[in-house]
Amino acid sequence: MRDHLKREIDYMRISITDRCNLRCRYCMPEGVTWVSMAEILTLEECARIAAAGAKLGIRKIKVTGGEPLVRRGCCQFIRMLKEIPGIEKVTITTNGILLEQYLEELMEAGIDGINISLDTLDPGLYQALTGGGSLEPVLRAVKLAIRAGKDRQVPVKINAVSLNLADVARQLGYAYDGPGWPELLKLAGDYGADVRFIEMMPVGYGKQYESVDHRKLLSRLKAMYPGLEEDHRVHGNGPAVYYRIPGFEGSIGLISAIHGKFCDSCNRVRLTSRGYLKSCLCYEDGADLMSILRSGDTGEEQERKLLDTMRETIWGKPGAHCFEHPEQMTENENMVRIGG
Repeated sequence: MRDHLKREIDYMRISITDRCNLRCRYCMPEGVTWVSMAEILTLEECARIAAAGAKLGIRKIKVTGGEPLVRRGCCQFIRMLKEIPGIEKVTITTNGILLEQYLEELMEAGIDGINISLDTLDPGLYQALTGGGSLEPVLRAVKLAIRAGKDRQVPVKINAVSLNLADVARQLGYAYDGPGWPELLKLAGDYGADVRFIEMMPVGYGKQYESVDHRKLLSRLKAMYPGLEEDHRVHGNGPAVYYRIPGFEGSIGLISAIHGKFCDSCNRVRLTSRGYLKSCLCYEDGADLMSILRSGDTGEEQERKLLDTMRETIWGKPGAHCFEHPEQMTENENMVRIGG
């Protein structure tokens, strides 16, 4: 369906858990408390909301967390989503720690794309940045996913937050002086994955870290690779602007929420693991869908309330975020509670 600004809203990000097996410093460092399982949606409830979304024009779904693969039944949930009439693509964002274990099950469930969050290829910095994570299983999973994805036409993308890694390393007490991002480019050149850099948004713990300005990053890319050219092919659901480096199989994407606002073409809404439908990451506005599902209403009455509430929330989607003016934001939750 269209919102009041005539934007076509056809993409929903569904967080199925606020739990994670890493402690990335800008997302959920030590000390974050979990909500009980009774306070988050069941996977069946998530699927019912997705089905209602499909009736309103949602065609693409991204499964997120927390780390979605720590939620028991994640792969079965993807299979459930694939069976919903109207849903055309179901993808997942994961930190890769458990991806090797679940890769074949994801493929059998019909996954349409896999995004892997990976901010550095330096093992020591990865461990410091993620609160003790090991880079080795992630790189192994990246290689396996790319190989399996080529066989089954399932694209694999790398998501890297655009941090000044030298500054972050100093804060963490780790010796590292490189910019970090040039190393990640080899995942596009040597492995053939699309590598996307994402400007840090001032949400939750992310407010403590300064993002690399993508205007400067693009200038450095052009200096390193004079043959860099814009890639106009469709790579996915979101707002990334892609570029091709001569000789690289994978492309480079820039998601520039701060220095390249794309709100006029935003096509997404987010469902948190606690059942809250958000139409913009920047504001606390939204709708409590869990209360509708657990109100005692059943059948057509429940579906009518669900559809009406979702329709109203999508229709009233804000015209633009205000990340460039954090003092105007009303969202105070951390990203792990909102969903990646």
